[in-house]
Amino acid sequence: MTAMTSTGRPLLNRRLAGFGTTVFAEMSALAVRTGSINLGQGFPDTDGPEQVREAAVRALRDGRGNQYPPGPGVPELRDAIAGHQRRFHGLEYDPDTEVLVTAGATEAIAAALLALLEPGDEVIALEPYYDSYTACVAMAGGTRVPVTLRPSPGPGPAYRLDLDELRDAVTGRTRLILLNTPHNPTGTVLTREELTAIAALAVERDLLVVTDEVYEHLVFEGEHVPIASLPGMRERTVSISSAGKTFSFTGWKVGWVAGTPELVSAVRSAKQYLTYVSAGPFQYAVAEALALPDSYYTELREDLRAKRDLLADGLTRAGFEVFRPAGTYFVTTDIRPLGESDGVAFCRALPERCGVVAVPNAVFYDHAAQGAHFVRFAFCKREEVLREAVERLGALTPAPDRARAAS
Repeated sequence: MTAMTSTGRPLLNRRLAGFGTTVFAEMSALAVRTGSINLGQGFPDTDGPEQVREAAVRALRDGRGNQYPPGPGVPELRDAIAGHQRRFHGLEYDPDTEVLVTAGATEAIAAALLALLEPGDEVIALEPYYDSYTACVAMAGGTRVPVTLRPSPGPGPAYRLDLDELRDAVTGRTRLILLNTPHNPTGTVLTREELTAIAALAVERDLLVVTDEVYEHLVFEGEHVPIASLPGMRERTVSISSAGKTFSFTGWKVGWVAGTPELVSAVRSAKQYLTYVSAGPFQYAVAEALALPDSYYTELREDLRAKRDLLADGLTRAGFEVFRPAGTYFVTTDIRPLGESDGVAFCRALPERCGVVAVPNAVFYDHAAQGAHFVRFAFCKREEVLREAVERLGALTPAPDRARAAS
């Protein structure tokens, strides 16, 4: 029921009508209520490196960041972010004018869209997409234009981008392309060839690009190519990432934006009226985390690769069609081999059926029918938790078998 004022006007801004409680909140609450294993929301169930946690404790004790930090972020972290971009991607950014610290990547995306969009501007996004994208575009008064990633046959079916469909989606009202690679929820990692084509289109049509790269260090097959590194793209790209996924401290909410001084200044103009500043002591800790040796990033990736394979193999044995991801925390599955077709109903029933919580992909689509039969599982959990989840999922019986058993 929609809440109304005494004059009959809805309380909620019409741009946010239809945006209720997020599916992550609903499914996490369901996990708690049923005592199920939560493979729905993408957060690790262990903390990141002890030395990084201790760096945060040390900052707290030393009084660094306990009061408002500088608006753009503490200098130590901005320097570290610029160093990270140089070290891993060969991109040079001035930490004083081309880096902005945010309250996680979610705020960075919101601030970028609020800053760069006018009402009526069109935003092309790769569907399915992380649910905050839709809300942020709506709050900015923009219009979402989805370009759907679809599974393609072949060894270990993967999702692919139709570049012709992308080109056809651009109109005279298109302002920017919102990219996410490695891609949540499909696990797709856009190839250099795909990104080169997107870059050429952006240059040709004078489009901005906002790119969410929070899973940049979690690539299991292929390579992560920042689109800002491609010809003509640095001056039109807002690059976004964060510490949460890379260092397993998702609650700290430390993210960042990198771009030209003009783009960063625009994003900061919006960001300063959202949180203003945040996570003071954690900023110092993340600065130290970004300096960890290459071995840390390799071990993180290999640990998650093993967990991906453990869960993907178990889901296959349980009867799902599995789309083995090239990156991220997530495995997307098709439930139709189980005799199911409604992912939302399936996920709501799954805790009672076998004590596991997942997320229905339909909530990530404008074209809900395209994602109705897909379900996402997170594998950023302890190995013993994943093994228990796989064992529980193995007890699933296809819908026709259950119907026959009940008759």
